[in-house]
Amino acid sequence: MQKSNRKVKKYMLFDTHAHYDDDRFDEDRDKILSELKNYGVTNIVNIGSSMKTSKSSVELANKYDFVYATVGVHPSETGELTEADMEELKQLSKNPKVKAIGEIGLDYHYLPDDVPPEVQRKWFVRQLDLAKELSMPVVIHDRESKGECLEILKEKKISNGVVHCYSGSAETAKKILDMGMMISFTGVLTFKNARRAVEACKIIPLERMMIETDCPYMAPEPHRGERNFSGYVEFVARKMAEIKNVTYEEVVRITDENAKRFYGIE
Repeated sequence: MQKSNRKVKKYMLFDTHAHYDDDRFDEDRDKILSELKNYGVTNIVNIGSSMKTSKSSVELANKYDFVYATVGVHPSETGELTEADMEELKQLSKNPKVKAIGEIGLDYHYLPDDVPPEVQRKWFVRQLDLAKELSMPVVIHDRESKGECLEILKEKKISNGVVHCYSGSAETAKKILDMGMMISFTGVLTFKNARRAVEACKIIPLERMMIETDCPYMAPEPHRGERNFSGYVEFVARKMAEIKNVTYEEVVRITDENAKRFYGIE
């Protein structure tokens, strides 16, 4: 983990999507988390992506006052879900540190070797219904679903949600905004081949965007290929400031406010 040369301590970087329960953090998880305030990171949401990681996300949130959790099952993990699992997610969500249902959605990238589309759709809809029952926001994973994910969200009248790790077109971003949802960017925004993401970022109002690392994945330039961590969310914010032609400080302030409002954090 490299030290940042920038003085960011006075700013409030909010990493809205991280996976610190991942085994790539097993050797130094506590050290990383205890030092994040040195990088100006004041809040993190650790995202559940399976039954196991939903539980571990809650455990992390209980351990650290600046870490919050979501609970939910990623589409590629839905193959063996049961109604008993939905009841367990419901019980987990009663913890005050749990702020959303997610990450949930559709992912057709690895078909036909992944969970069949009809199974993914079933449990996506079921978890959306759970979120509505609990009046909680949703964190959406949408990868190569050819518009099906957004169609389901529209049919279910979901507006309190965020599409995370956005790399789609400006046209699709407008559809997401029209639904009332938020859009979140990772280090992908800094990649040299991220033309579509950059064009989308240009047309999205700052008040509708959040920043994230999706760590340990998606490390931004100039650290692409490394293990990502929340300190690198700074590079996403700086790229966003460049694209929007505003100051870095303004991006940090507004995305922090957006995240706290979305996740219901005082």
